[in-house]
Amino acid sequence: MSLFSHDTIMALVQAIGYPGLFAAVFLESGVFFGFFLPGSSMLFTAGLLAVRGVFNVWILIPLLAVAAILGDSAGYWFGKKVGVSLFFRPDSRFFKRVYLERAKDFYDRHGVLAVFLARFVPIVRTFAPIIAGIVRMRYRAFLAYNILGGILWAGGITFAGYYLGRFVPHIDRYFTPIILVIIIASVMPIFWELRKAKQE
Repeated sequence: MSLFSHDTIMALVQAIGYPGLFAAVFLESGVFFGFFLPGSSMLFTAGLLAVRGVFNVWILIPLLAVAAILGDSAGYWFGKKVGVSLFFRPDSRFFKRVYLERAKDFYDRHGVLAVFLARFVPIVRTFAPIIAGIVRMRYRAFLAYNILGGILWAGGITFAGYYLGRFVPHIDRYFTPIILVIIIASVMPIFWELRKAKQE
């Protein structure tokens, strides 16, 4: 089994339960060493497991949305206080400066909308709130996009797993293609925005 295969993620999500899922989403949403966590896969898997009675989906969705929102907020304040120093930090096992620079470029292209759009892009979503803090984006604007993105990302993907788990037989067999579709669908609006920007 690969590190983040379906079986591995299924076993991991069952083992860590509500507290572990909350922590994982919080870390991936705004703590720079959380970028390696398979956030979307874990959300979808949690939704699938809710169908089997492992979780209550109506507890799970608000819990994970709150974790995502708080994680982004923590990233924002971290960026505002000490984030500039990260650009001079050497690479390590849990930090890659190229990811921070990629998030900065993303923010430069999209402005405040980046906080919402980045939520759906792996790795970028971890560093985008830190960049927002570094550039001292107004917190009210940040919080509005943070809440919207957190609810749609955490709630939407978790509910997708729950819904498909209820109505699609043997959904486990299609786990990898579904995750790929989620990722592609997530980044399509960003490519659309980039295309529009080039045409202007």
